[in-house]
Amino acid sequence: MTPLNVEFPPNKLLELVAKGLAVEKDEMLRGVSSTTLFESSIPSAYGSVPAPRVVSLDFRVTKFLFNSAVHNVKGASKSFPKHETRHISEHKMKYAKEPPPPGFCKKNVARCARFSPDGRFLATGSADTSIKLFEVSKVKQMMLPDQRDGAPVRPVVQTFYDHLQPINDLDFHPHNTILISGAKDRTIKFFDFSKTVARKAFKIIQDTHNVRSVSFHPSGEFLLAGTDHPIAHLYDVNTFQCYLSANVQETSNGAINQVRYSSTGGIYVTASKDGAIRLWDGVTSQCVRSILSAHGTAEATSASFTKDQKYVLSSGKDSMVNLWEVGTGRLVKQYSGATHTQLRSQAVFSETEEFVLSIDELSNEIVIWDTLTAEKIARWPSNHVGSPRWLEHSPVEASFVTSGTDRSIRFWKEA
Repeated sequence: MTPLNVEFPPNKLLELVAKGLAVEKDEMLRGVSSTTLFESSIPSAYGSVPAPRVVSLDFRVTKFLFNSAVHNVKGASKSFPKHETRHISEHKMKYAKEPPPPGFCKKNVARCARFSPDGRFLATGSADTSIKLFEVSKVKQMMLPDQRDGAPVRPVVQTFYDHLQPINDLDFHPHNTILISGAKDRTIKFFDFSKTVARKAFKIIQDTHNVRSVSFHPSGEFLLAGTDHPIAHLYDVNTFQCYLSANVQETSNGAINQVRYSSTGGIYVTASKDGAIRLWDGVTSQCVRSILSAHGTAEATSASFTKDQKYVLSSGKDSMVNLWEVGTGRLVKQYSGATHTQLRSQAVFSETEEFVLSIDELSNEIVIWDTLTAEKIARWPSNHVGSPRWLEHSPVEASFVTSGTDRSIRFWKEA
């Protein structure tokens, strides 16, 4: 019953448990118990606590900026570092033995992307029903100048084919070498990428609706599915039992475009087609705060937490990117100047949360703002043919990926 406006303590316990689990795996298990869902052996490095990175932006220290005119002072904004980019792959699945499945999209749009928690892997999903898994170190090697004329580097380490309709979202298990995907064929599929010859899912959840978004709980024991149903579906990953909130006082009038857990799993957020952003208790699945008309009458297309789970960044088809205070539901900042009215575009933080990135559909550009001042500090050509559909930033370093209606995948890293 702790009210949301109370200051949360540092997530020390979660960090200690994560470190303990990593050590236990490295020194004792070297795999997963046969009594659990995930029976594959796990590389000891995967799931370990990532190397220390730049501390995320402390919104408590700089909170005064949100409530004053300081953000209008020239020169207060930071500079976003220059990046280099390269086309690394594209989705162009060929059907050699069987005809295209129902719902096949001729455009082969690259619809979604996701980094693993440690930043070592990147996965992309497409309307052609395929999933590509990249090893980020190989992508970086591919981008080195001396590799232009040398032996080709192949950053795609695996490709999965098991869906019947376009893929909407992806997520990595927080500790194990498991990748999940949600698709229009109403399924959530589990892929074990420690088995290099595997191309099919080893476990499947059959939902009742088009699965638009998926998100693992930080423990890895549960996952959320945002679907065409107005309430997120909570699944136990070991039993596949589905749970719905038993007492929802006020429900959405539309499908859920995106669902994301906070860093501790104590709360999750949904962005809905009715334009609302809703916050839900991670234990009881009760709606604890509704921000109705967060994006007017337009769809809310994305929503995600800051690392300290005090703020939510949302994007919508009203061409606005908004920052909300979790404890009060107050609109803290608006980031304007990027038009997105057609595609289900995202707005994301950089790895340090010092910057916000999104896509301008009209100009086919990537737009970057200073998080604190909301000043637009950069506009870069996307280098896609047509506007990118998805933008995802690495959780551990200054790099991100874009995927587009031109079916291509582009990787961006600090120059």
